[in-house]
Amino acid sequence: MKTLLLVYASQSGRTLQLAEAACLGAQPFADEVTVRLLPALTAGVADLLAADAVLLATPENFGYMAGALKDFFDRTFYPAQGKISGLPYAVLVSAGNDGRGALAAIERIACGYPLRLVLPPLLVRGELTAADHAAATELGATLAAGLSVGLW
Repeated sequence: MKTLLLVYASQSGRTLQLAEAACLGAQPFADEVTVRLLPALTAGVADLLAADAVLLATPENFGYMAGALKDFFDRTFYPAQGKISGLPYAVLVSAGNDGRGALAAIERIACGYPLRLVLPPLLVRGELTAADHAAATELGATLAAGLSVGLW
């Protein structure tokens, strides 16, 4: 059994909606992949070390990732360093602006672990649409499918 860890931060609820859509996408692979949806403030190094892939979901706050996700990185970086090299990851950003600052910061930190980006980031701008929910569902499905067949 593989584990997909989905770490999210959400204040308005939009990022959580997208994270839940990603979980929904992974459901068809439940026989092979366990999905753990955890708030960034409660997810810890043990959760990260037990994961076979991670999806990082955050709103864009002031052109940066949410403080809660940065806190997750701060708490897990040194304890996990050297233990998760090459761990597959993907990113989901819910942005009021363009999301590039949040994405760049996450990618910079991910290089330090180092994590391996396996799918293009999903940047959702503005109010959520049905297409945004569908894209998040597809992201979750693709991550879970890749885990289930050993692609990553």
